[in-house]
Amino acid sequence: MREILRRYWPFILKHKGKFAIAILGMILSAAGTGASAYVVKPILDRIFIEKNSAMLTLLPPLVIVLYFLKSFGKYIQVYYTEYIGQDIIREIRQKMLASILAMHMDYFIKQPSGELISRLTNDINRIKNVVAIMIPTMVREIFTIFALTFVVIYQSPKLALYFLVIMPLALYPLSRLAKRMKKVSHLSQEKISDLTTHLTEIFNNIELIKAEARESEELRRFNEHNRDFFKLTLKQVRISQLTNPLMEVLGAVVIAIVIYVGGHEVIAGRMSTGAFFSFMTALFMLYNPIKVTSAMYSQLQDAVAASERVFAVIDLQPQIKSGTKEMPEAIGRVCLENVSLEYDEKVALRDVSFCAQKDAITAIVGDSGSGKSSIVNLLVRFYDPTSGRVTIDGDDLRTFDLVSYRKRIALVTQRVYLFQESIAANVGGENFDEERVIAALKQAEAYDFVSKMPEGIHTKLEEAGMNLSGGQRQRLAIARALYKDPKILILDEATSALDKKSEQAILETIKKLAKSRIVIMISHNIRSITFADDIIVMSEGQKVCEGHHKELMQECPHYRELYNKN
Repeated sequence: MREILRRYWPFILKHKGKFAIAILGMILSAAGTGASAYVVKPILDRIFIEKNSAMLTLLPPLVIVLYFLKSFGKYIQVYYTEYIGQDIIREIRQKMLASILAMHMDYFIKQPSGELISRLTNDINRIKNVVAIMIPTMVREIFTIFALTFVVIYQSPKLALYFLVIMPLALYPLSRLAKRMKKVSHLSQEKISDLTTHLTEIFNNIELIKAEARESEELRRFNEHNRDFFKLTLKQVRISQLTNPLMEVLGAVVIAIVIYVGGHEVIAGRMSTGAFFSFMTALFMLYNPIKVTSAMYSQLQDAVAASERVFAVIDLQPQIKSGTKEMPEAIGRVCLENVSLEYDEKVALRDVSFCAQKDAITAIVGDSGSGKSSIVNLLVRFYDPTSGRVTIDGDDLRTFDLVSYRKRIALVTQRVYLFQESIAANVGGENFDEERVIAALKQAEAYDFVSKMPEGIHTKLEEAGMNLSGGQRQRLAIARALYKDPKILILDEATSALDKKSEQAILETIKKLAKSRIVIMISHNIRSITFADDIIVMSEGQKVCEGHHKELMQECPHYRELYNKN
C-alpha cells in the first residue's frame, strides 16, 4: 500500500493547489460534523433543562451554519478530488499506452492483446474509483473521526476510554480480510483479462468460427471463463462484506457499555444529561465514518492489486533502444553483415550477409521457415540481431534515431492493417494531401474502385476494411506505402492477394519506383520476381545463393528447385 501511494505521489503533487482546496473542504466537513455533535449538549442543558431563551435564539442559526459548512466542505472536496482523480487516471492511461507502444514486437507476440486491453480499461477503472472516490472519502472520514473523537474525549474522558480500547481491536481482523481481498482481486483481474483475451480471439477469427461451425465450442470456452470470474466476484463480495457485521458487533458492544456506564454517571450527578447525549451523538456519528473507512480499506486492496498490474506495464523497458543519430535524406544501401538471429533460443538466421542497393530491386526468396520474415523484422528493426549487424551506408542501424529511421521506410505485408477512418486517412494519415492520395491510389491500381465508392476517397471504412475485398485492401496498403515516398520500400508477399493483371501493373510501378530508392521484395512465388536486380535465396535460416535469375537457374540447384515448384 505504501509503495502504491509513493507511485501516485508525483501525480498528486502536480495538483498541489487543488489538493489543498480539497483538504480544506474535508476539514470544513469534518469540523461541521464534530461541531454539530457538540451543540447537542447546550441544546439539551441550556434550552430544554435551564430554559435559556437567549440560547434558543442563538443555536438554530448556528445549526444551519454548521450544516452549511459541512455540506459546502463536502461539495468542494468531492469536486476537486474528482478533478484530481480523473486527471491522474487520464495521465496514467496515457503513460501506460505510451509504455506499451514503445515495446518490442516480441512483447506483443507473447502478451495477449486482450490482456493489454483489460489493463487499459478494467484495471484503470478500478484505480479510478480509488483515486477519485475512495482515497478522498477515506481522508475526509478520517478527519471526521478525529473531530468526533475530540468531542467524545472532551465530553467524558472516562467513557471515551471504552471506545478507544475496544475499537482498535477491529484492526487485526480487518488487516487479515484486506490481505485476502488483495489476493482474490489479483485472481479476479487475471480472469477478466482471460475473458477479454478470449473475446478478442472470437471477434478476430469470426469468419473461421462460422465457417467451421465452432460457435458452440467457443461459447463453452467463454462460459468456463465467465463462470470462474463469477465465482471470484462472489468471493470478493463475501470477504468485503464481512467488514460490516464485524463493525456492527463491535459498535454495539461499545454503545452498550457506554449506555450502562454513562447512565450511572448521569444518575450519580457526575455528568449532565446534555453532556451524555452530546457524547452519545458523537459516538453514533463516529460509527458511520469508522464503518465506511473500514469497508473502503478492504475494497482498497482491489485497487492496490490493479495498481500493481498497471505500474508493472508503465515500468516496462523496451529491448529495442533508439539511437541518437538522425537518418540522412539519401540512403545508398542497407546491408546485413554476418547476421544471426534467435527467438527464445530458436535459431531463425545464421551468419547472413547481403546488401540492397539504391536504384535496384532486391528479392528474397525461399520456402516457408527459411528466414525471409526474420530478415524483414531486422530491416524494420522489430528485433536486433543476436550477432552481426544491420548497416545503413556503413553505419550500424542501432545508432540511428528509431523514429527518423522508420519515417524513411515503408512496409507492406500480406496481412493488411486498415483503420476505421476514411480511405484518404488510411492512405495519407490524419493531415493528408488529396492530390497525393489520389496519385498514390492510381499508382497502386486502386483509384478505379475507390472513385466508384459513395464518397470516393472520403468513404469511411468498416472495421479492418471489411467493406472491401482482400485484393482491394492490399492495394490500399500499397498505396499507403507509396504515399509515404520512402527511401526503403519493403514488400513482404505484398501482391499475393491480387489478380494477375493487377499484380503485373503493380510490379511495373515498383520497377519505376526503384530508380530513386531501395526496394526489397519478399516472395515465395519466384516467377513474380525474376526481373529483380539481385535475388537472395534462403534456406533454413541461411543464404544459399545470390545473383540474377539467369545465373541462379544455371548455378543454384536450390533456386532451380524453388522455381520449378511454382
